[in-house]
Amino acid sequence: MSAQEILLEKKEGIATITLNRPEKMNAFTLEMIDRWVNFLQECQQDDAVKVIVLTGSGKAFCTGGDLELLEKTAKSTPLASKNFIWKHIQKIPLLLWEVIDKPVIAAINGTAVGAGLDMALMCDLRFAAESARFSEGYIRLGLVPGDGGAYFLPRLIGIAKALELLWTGDFIDAREAHQLGLVNRVYPDDKLLEETYKFAERLVKGPEVAIRMIKRAVYQGLRMDLRAALDLISSHFAIAQFTDDHREGLKAIKERRPPVFMTEDK
Repeated sequence: MSAQEILLEKKEGIATITLNRPEKMNAFTLEMIDRWVNFLQECQQDDAVKVIVLTGSGKAFCTGGDLELLEKTAKSTPLASKNFIWKHIQKIPLLLWEVIDKPVIAAINGTAVGAGLDMALMCDLRFAAESARFSEGYIRLGLVPGDGGAYFLPRLIGIAKALELLWTGDFIDAREAHQLGLVNRVYPDDKLLEETYKFAERLVKGPEVAIRMIKRAVYQGLRMDLRAALDLISSHFAIAQFTDDHREGLKAIKERRPPVFMTEDK
């Protein structure tokens, strides 16, 4: 694999991971997946990174696993295939949901199919280009969604519609995806990254401790009862209340000006 098939760029608090196999519609290889995992871990550990953006180059966002990769796993044993998915591909959803508490935004620049769509679903927010198209295409290969689609999709758009898309593999366009709640915003193709970065910059300038605590509280709350969730958030609230960002927020209100957050609490 060329080292250029997946890229990491960091600039002014924003890390951008770009899938860069446009001639293959950004279908991923094993090597790309492993570098992807490494990039996510690096972004989590780098205090200078406040927001992560995931996007693709060319006309596609990602069309899932490379055909050669699928053919290779199909020639192994069922156990070997399961272990391959678990040890490599599924590291990404586990990292994104259990480890990375920084905001992650998918800038979906084009077609997102199968595991490529699932990679977008596991991000916190999804901004789409007007030309983007979406499909959980596993069914056309006689497969099940192996990268979290059966978990993420119904949580975003409801069980009935998720099953319809999973069972049919039908494509939907960006406008329908927005109506369903699958994507947050839709932009003209040539404005997608510009608008994504504008939003990311808002988060970079926001109170980092509170932003990361909110993300953890939301995802942890999905697995808790109300009492446990309230117990957790009261602890988060107490900690946030003693940060420099909170003090700045109070001061800004009294002085009738926008707050200037510069998180230094570690």
